Amino acid sequence: MPVKWNWKPLAAAAGGTIAIAILLLLGDVMSISLLMAPFGASCVIAFILPDSPLAKARSIIGGHVISAGVGLVMLHLFGTSIWSLALSVGLSILLMQYTRTVHPPAGADPLVVMLGGAGWSFLITPVLLGAVLIALAAYGYRKLLSSKAAKRE
Repeated sequence: MPVKWNWKPLAAAAGGTIAIAILLLLGDVMSISLLMAPFGASCVIAFILPDSPLAKARSIIGGHVISAGVGLVMLHLFGTSIWSLALSVGLSILLMQYTRTVHPPAGADPLVVMLGGAGWSFLITPVLLGAVLIALAAYGYRKLLSSKAAKRE
């Protein structure tokens, strides 16, 4: 019996590649940054585990906005210290659970914000706009997968 080729890993890799390319290309056109390191991890979840609650738009967008917001508040209230860094991650975890927006890559956002000394505009670009674009790319990817699955039935 011949081995059946699994196209899903290639499709997930293509999805992640396209999502990051969109962020970079659109950012260049708009002369803004739409990329931050946690978005790479968001693509792993969104394109490898597209049916996971962690990959839904609510989690991707909400998790990143909440966590980056926590980082900004902590940075501006307490500066960058061992305790403010640690507490910002803990508070992000807590708030993502209470708001049902758990997205593990967003747990890194407060660290990115605080270690980079981000300003409030960081919450809009790259965080909000970048997360929305990733969520849209993931939505398109899920639709493509579901139409491919429907054709096989």
